[in-house]
Amino acid sequence: MTFSAGSVWIRWGLMRQRPTALLIASLMVLAACADSTASGTRIAAPDGAAAQPDEDSPDTSAAATSTDADTTTSSAESTTSSSTTTTTVAELEVYDAACVVRVQPGESLSLIADSRDDELVTVATIRAENGLPDDLIKPDQLLDVCIDNGLDDITGEQRLERNQAIVDEETAESVVVQQAKLNELFVPFGFPEMPVDGISGPVTRRSLCAARLALGLPVSRADMEPGSPEMEALLATPALPTPPNMATDGRWIFIDLTCQVLITGEGPDLVNVFPTSTGEQDYETRLQERTRAFRFDPALQNDGWHNSTDFPVEVDNPLNGNMYKPLYFDGGQAIHGANNVPTSPQSKGCARLRPSHQDQLITWLGLADADGPTNSRDRINATVTVRGDYTLG
Repeated sequence: MTFSAGSVWIRWGLMRQRPTALLIASLMVLAACADSTASGTRIAAPDGAAAQPDEDSPDTSAAATSTDADTTTSSAESTTSSSTTTTTVAELEVYDAACVVRVQPGESLSLIADSRDDELVTVATIRAENGLPDDLIKPDQLLDVCIDNGLDDITGEQRLERNQAIVDEETAESVVVQQAKLNELFVPFGFPEMPVDGISGPVTRRSLCAARLALGLPVSRADMEPGSPEMEALLATPALPTPPNMATDGRWIFIDLTCQVLITGEGPDLVNVFPTSTGEQDYETRLQERTRAFRFDPALQNDGWHNSTDFPVEVDNPLNGNMYKPLYFDGGQAIHGANNVPTSPQSKGCARLRPSHQDQLITWLGLADADGPTNSRDRINATVTVRGDYTLG
């Protein structure tokens, strides 16, 4: 085929125009894309390029950023949560988990007691509630910390006994009240004042026994239960009454073996109440009713101390040793002073008093000025009654 020079030029010109046309077509496509973006359609940008919104189009980038930030924050929180270590205490398999603690390493009874907002929870009450012999505890040990509720909160079993530490505390508080009242009643009659310390020992129980005797209650040396009817009767007594069934005429001396007290009176009126110690086993002070005292020895030659091996008769008690100003009422048995007056029967048949109390007794009988031994029942003018049994109560 033959071409002319002019036709060759035209073909070459068309070939040169094709790239330009392609470029124009590409620009037209881009323009269309830009129009789509402007109308709200987002086109993914090429790798490595960021899509930029048109300046005049609504700004949706802030919302997108906010959403992305929320997503990032949630992700961060999720990461933090998943990386946090949480200690979970296993639920205790006990009757009442709210009343039971598991001992942690390093804990002591005092720390556990202090951690409970309950004044009943102390080291002593935790020990008593759990039957602990001492304060030693170990990790993972279960402790019942609901005090004195009548239950074993670990097993659910009923407790038949009250928490002993609570009982002891209540008893001590009650004993303090009793001791103060006993002092109020007895001290005006010469009875030694006892310590108000909440400890019920032989001295307190002797006074309780004497109070029961005076109030006409069953006589014993037992403690008084807190809030009991007999304690209420004791606290309601304005003054110590004369024991019932006493002599109502003349001067009388009453020795009670159960309480180990000696009471004096004239007619219906009390004069003195003293602690005494009567005859021990096999040498008991003999029971009697209104026996007239028959002899008094002031023992002036020995500052009032009489050696019982010589006077007044052969049946005088040789095992008693020296007796301070003895007042005889039954053979060799006498009321006399002694340096040792225990709370239990420990004499050889006589009734011991403190020397100062014996002096008060002799003065009341009008014998303080005696210039020697007297065997006159009329001058002594007093009867002696012995009742009771130390084995009671």
